[in-house]
Amino acid sequence: MTHPTLSIVAPVYNEEEILPEFYTRVSEVMTKLDITWELILVNDGSRDRSMEIMFSIAAEDDHVRVVNFARNFGHQVAVTAGIDHAEGDAVILIDADLQDPPEVIGDMLQKWREGYDVVYAVREQREGESWFKLTTAKLFYRMLYRITDVDIPVDTGDFRLMDAKVAQVLRDMREHNRFIRGMTSWVGFRQTGVKYVRHARKAGETKYPLRKMLRFALDAVTGFSYFPLQVMVYLAGFLGILAIVVAIVISILRLTQGPDFFGGQATTIILLLLLSSFQLFFLFIIGQYVARIYDETRDRPLYVVASRRGFPEQNGSAAPTRHGRTHKPEVEQVAD
Repeated sequence: MTHPTLSIVAPVYNEEEILPEFYTRVSEVMTKLDITWELILVNDGSRDRSMEIMFSIAAEDDHVRVVNFARNFGHQVAVTAGIDHAEGDAVILIDADLQDPPEVIGDMLQKWREGYDVVYAVREQREGESWFKLTTAKLFYRMLYRITDVDIPVDTGDFRLMDAKVAQVLRDMREHNRFIRGMTSWVGFRQTGVKYVRHARKAGETKYPLRKMLRFALDAVTGFSYFPLQVMVYLAGFLGILAIVVAIVISILRLTQGPDFFGGQATTIILLLLLSSFQLFFLFIIGQYVARIYDETRDRPLYVVASRRGFPEQNGSAAPTRHGRTHKPEVEQVAD
């Protein structure tokens, strides 16, 4: 196949029910756009028939490549693996659950041709999601916009187009606790958005339950902001002033009301419990930053590939070489 103009990257985790329709819709969109393309499906340790379906599609269509992980490494790492393997002049990131419609790719492509290096999809409406998910997502994106050190657009996900030079910068960023939409904003270049309606999931279950959402939010905040650490300084100052004020008030009350006023140990115990809770909370915050440092110093590969299908060259254990760049192996690849 000739060099692709567009590489479409889709992480897959237990999506056997929707994969055939996803492939069909992507193919139809790319046929209408009439450009060279490749679809890179990254199997993130699926436990259903997703891998078999992907391999079957790759065997029938030489546009399709499959990267099969040795185990589940997480959505953001799967996206990273797809970017590592992409050869296109532009790279599209999209989920395989069809909540992000492939038909929006045409609008993104038009903006890229106008000279934009990153085109992110803005969720104008989110169908089929609970009020809790909608409310917490809205609050999260707006809080993130205010406290992070980079301009991360609100109401956006990973669904976006990036030029090859932006993808190349992301390949150089090998941190383990990844927040792709923040990393894409951090690199700069010319960026713009296109609005779309995010559809309800047609089949399967959400891959971001509350626990994973909280972990994802923590990665986003600690990866792009020192705000939690800065809050400690302000809170320490506030508690110090409060302690002085309380001490003065109690002293005055005891002088005017008698030495037994406000006596006993209850007040002391309550204050100690309050201060201890704050201390434990901020020790947790500090621990998160220390854990990130520990992850980076171990320098393990981001992911392990068990097998690949559809790639022109099925080489040994070295990491893919992209756009003339050779780097140390970040991918440990087991032969097919």
